[in-house]
Amino acid sequence: MQIFSKSKKEEEKKHIPSEVAQLREAVIRAKLPEHADKIAFRELERLAKSNPASAEYTIGINYIDYLASLPWNRMTDDHLDIGQAAAVLDEAHFGLDKIKERILEHLAVRILKMSRQYTILVVDDEKMTRMNLEHVFTKDGYMVRTAESGAKALEFLELYDFDVVVTDLKMEQVDGMNVLERAKAKNPATAVIIITGYATIPVAIDAMKKGSHHFLAKPFKLEDIRATIQKTLIHKKERLEPRGPIICFNGPPGTGKTSLGQSIARSLGRKFIHISMAGMKDEAEIRGHRRSYVGALPGRIIQEIRRIGYRNPVIMLDELDKIGQDFRGDPASALLEVLDPEQNAAFTDHYLDMPFDLSQIMFIATANTVDPVPGPLLDRLELINLSGYTDEEKEQIAAHYLIPEAFEEAGLLIARYSFLPDAIRKMIRGYTREAGLRTLKRQVQSVCRKLARKALNEDPKQGNDIRIDEEMLETLLGLPKYHSEMAELKDRIGVTTGLAWTEFGGQIIFIEATKMKGTGQLILTGSLGSVMKESAHAALSYIRSHTDSLDIRETFFEQHDLHIHVPAGAIPKDGPSAGITILIALISLIRDLPARRNMAMTGEITLSGRILPVGGIKEKLMAARRAGVTSVIIPAKNAADIEDLPIDIRKDLDIITFEEPEEIIGQVLI
Repeated sequence: MQIFSKSKKEEEKKHIPSEVAQLREAVIRAKLPEHADKIAFRELERLAKSNPASAEYTIGINYIDYLASLPWNRMTDDHLDIGQAAAVLDEAHFGLDKIKERILEHLAVRILKMSRQYTILVVDDEKMTRMNLEHVFTKDGYMVRTAESGAKALEFLELYDFDVVVTDLKMEQVDGMNVLERAKAKNPATAVIIITGYATIPVAIDAMKKGSHHFLAKPFKLEDIRATIQKTLIHKKERLEPRGPIICFNGPPGTGKTSLGQSIARSLGRKFIHISMAGMKDEAEIRGHRRSYVGALPGRIIQEIRRIGYRNPVIMLDELDKIGQDFRGDPASALLEVLDPEQNAAFTDHYLDMPFDLSQIMFIATANTVDPVPGPLLDRLELINLSGYTDEEKEQIAAHYLIPEAFEEAGLLIARYSFLPDAIRKMIRGYTREAGLRTLKRQVQSVCRKLARKALNEDPKQGNDIRIDEEMLETLLGLPKYHSEMAELKDRIGVTTGLAWTEFGGQIIFIEATKMKGTGQLILTGSLGSVMKESAHAALSYIRSHTDSLDIRETFFEQHDLHIHVPAGAIPKDGPSAGITILIALISLIRDLPARRNMAMTGEITLSGRILPVGGIKEKLMAARRAGVTSVIIPAKNAADIEDLPIDIRKDLDIITFEEPEEIIGQVLI
């Protein structure tokens, strides 16, 4: 009985495929590319001779298993419908018209390239052959033109571009070789297929030397020429595959950068992958580890592609500006190969140790500010700036998106509860101060949670409708946290209002200047950066060199020290755009003239008095409007930025442009 049992187990063992045999079948099913297939089978042969107890055997098994599980050829079909893409973006995002227009332009280019109809020129002096080929190629979806002679073909080649030319060899006057030479001379990328009933090896070799893509002998099978053209156009399609610049959404937190990426993936019908780059310091996170290391894995990109099961997803590289670097390498430099359309078709992960095609992936990056992004990496990105939302846009988004969503999450009946427009407006202006929507969303959720708790203590049979007005909002959230900076402030000597840009959006700053007896020293406080300090010195030098035109006593600077301070001293501040604000504050102080607090300004000043343009105009003007500023002064060279401003901002602000400091001194000083 024991002998039978043992022999039965041995018999069963013979029928159980070995681990190597199972991997061999998996590799065959995976249909790896030729270069990967060779490496996989070479590794399998080595494993078959290895000791299963060795560490190298386990490493090899895991490696082959990983190769076989990657989607080398599996892709999702793109939805080539620009109307659907526009509908998806409008459904998920309110406003952002310029941003959505740019995204649709980007998608339109991809759609046109991917749905391009290829053109074929058929040249043959036999009418029946021309008709048959025209019928077959048209049925396959190609645009076909036919020429009954070589001379006619040359005329067509002068007028039109063709992807493929199918030509007979023996024709009167102008033969197939002449057609081949003319087609290649005009466009070397044109594939020329020669068909002839006089096929000889020397003729075929001559045709190949002159650039013929293929040489077929008559009679030929239609399936053969169709397959030849399909293979030809597959390679051509890979070259024509849209490889435009990588989009990078740049803007303050909470403006919808990530959700825009998700909408793009949904509009294309692709899988969406989110990879956070914040705090990434190890280059191996991108390129992977060599498989000889214990616990080695590929980089995040290859891992996510394997997990999703397709090789053409939309990959969002989030927080690109927060990548770090240390002794383990620089992940930003590793991204250069990933994001370069000329290189990523053969991206080599250290674990795979072979090229993997990333060219079909649509990469989208996000950043709050592009200053920390290295120049070579930034050069591969096309920046699309999301500057934030106006108060009117926030009201619409809150009413149509945030509030219904918060009601549903809190279990409140939308039919019973509602926010009055005045309450929404007060919540935006009194309880939030941001360019995006995150704080507003949290405040709405807070109100809904409080209403949910209150609903449990009420009699459900009463069923009275509850309308949230300003008074009820204040009861639920407490007193407003934010007030208009201009509401209770007075015009003061030596104090001017400036506009600043941060990675969280625009904001207003106040420049304060005071004087005291001294010897002409300049004191700067308020956590100012080196550039801002230089702006202050440049402003003072301009004043001292123009004392006559500014009506200032020359002896003033010999008898006084000047102190410039920017409040919120714990917050670092830097940049050249405060130059004009510092200049006006100093002139106000020296001439004892109050400066208008409801006039905010921005602009860089040089020693000669030239006013240079600055960035972030839209964000700065939105901040000025939120703060209650009525007039804004910007450099004349920034006038083009005004055209991109929403109408709500332009109608509420008096925007003044200037080229020389003298143009605005009289307007700001009282």
